[in-house]
Amino acid sequence: MSKGKRTLSKENVAVTTAQQLGSLVKSARDIMRKDKGLNGDLDRLPMLTWIMFLKFLDDMEQIREQEAKMAGKKYHPAIEPPYRWRDWAAKEDGTTGDELIAFVNNEEAMRPDGKKGPGLFAYLRSLQGANGGDRRDVIATVFKGTINRMINGYLVRDVVNKIGGIHFTSSEEIHVLGHLYESMLKEMRDAAGDSGEFYTPRAVVRFMVAVSAPRLGETLLDPACGTGGFLVESFLHLEKQSKTVQQREMLQTKSLFGGEAKSLPYLLAQMNLLLHGLESPQVDPLNSLRFPLKEIGDKDRVDIILTNPPFGGEEERGILSNFPEDKQTAETALLFLQLIMRKLRRPPKSGRAGVVVPNGTLFGDGVCARIKEELLKEFNLHTIVRLPNGVFSPYTPIPTNLLFFDRSGPTKEIWYYEHPLPEGRKQYTKTQPLQHEEFVPCLMWWKDRKENDRAWKVAAGDVLANGCNLDIKNPSGKLDFEHLPPEQLAEDILKKEQKIIEIIGEIKNLLVKADR
Repeated sequence: MSKGKRTLSKENVAVTTAQQLGSLVKSARDIMRKDKGLNGDLDRLPMLTWIMFLKFLDDMEQIREQEAKMAGKKYHPAIEPPYRWRDWAAKEDGTTGDELIAFVNNEEAMRPDGKKGPGLFAYLRSLQGANGGDRRDVIATVFKGTINRMINGYLVRDVVNKIGGIHFTSSEEIHVLGHLYESMLKEMRDAAGDSGEFYTPRAVVRFMVAVSAPRLGETLLDPACGTGGFLVESFLHLEKQSKTVQQREMLQTKSLFGGEAKSLPYLLAQMNLLLHGLESPQVDPLNSLRFPLKEIGDKDRVDIILTNPPFGGEEERGILSNFPEDKQTAETALLFLQLIMRKLRRPPKSGRAGVVVPNGTLFGDGVCARIKEELLKEFNLHTIVRLPNGVFSPYTPIPTNLLFFDRSGPTKEIWYYEHPLPEGRKQYTKTQPLQHEEFVPCLMWWKDRKENDRAWKVAAGDVLANGCNLDIKNPSGKLDFEHLPPEQLAEDILKKEQKIIEIIGEIKNLLVKADR
């Protein structure tokens, strides 16, 4: 892959259009609905993912094999026969039924070459890289967290045959996979509330990467990477800067890092990154909050952190003890915010971060206020982008904000930008989501900041004097009840109730007078 592109000679390229791809995947999912071992999209989509993963991996292996041959080099495949897709899956009338289930699931099974040996998953989990950190390690890690839930081997064969009709054999076609994969992740988010945290809308991701502007040579981390959206978008951003062999190697091995403790999004992130061109994704499968904050030193720090940490969750007591006594909280988002602050590189090369936070973080007091005080005094919280309702619909109706800060010094002033809803809309929805193009006015404003009907600034001193309440309304905007803190909402409701009682009292007096 001399230019980091996946290409085969034209006669070997099988073009799969987006329409054909969508049709094949729909057929495969319809077949899966007949299998009693699968319950809903939360089972079907991961199942489809690992089957597609092996097909795409074999396509990539064949490209690498051809390139090595053309270069006169010996090729060492990540997966050896008879475990490659072409060995057990490619023939439509190949292994099926109970024999196929046994080959996939069992520790020992009859292989497609007629010999006894490890089953498919057992083999894939046992793979080890020659010197650590190569594709074999990635594959092994992916399949350690993967289970085949289908119980009917004939249906498995039907699904495999459908997926066998998909070919990704050139870089030009990879975007088709990207669109499909994105839609699958959205569907997974929609299938159950729990999985919404795995997925950040692509428009938000692209905007945050664009304004953070990662440069090759910098290290970028997402400590709660879910399905890998920020890492994929950052990879695509940095790939354009990679011209030489050394630069491409830097991009592949020393630029992007993630963390994801849940096995399902971890599998999806690994596949997502691998299929977008990151050869050995460096995603930590353990809890990013497991290290005591005070033990995180300069060697652990990074240049950029972009993340949408889970919020509303609760961590175990052992995790809380990793944080200062006066800043321990059950709110996961606040623990991640502290981790991010700790892991940003210190001056002279100051790190920068973009973080999605729920609205409660802006007006929260107590522990939350103490964390924000540190953020304002030790970091430069330069921008808060306020997102409207429904951006994360249907996973959560909670309004969200994007915090952007760096380690260049204490905060002097905070710029706010209120992202507007499209004309005539009350909120974003699952069927009418936020589009990247809608961020264009904000991107233009970002480079040349002036106060206007969407943008305003406040002095950090005023915020500190007001209990670190960052929930500052647009002075040019209408009152937005969705963004009011609970105590203010209660106060407003109480005032309205009192007004209603007064009006009812006046009406009653008028009626009494009329009766007389």
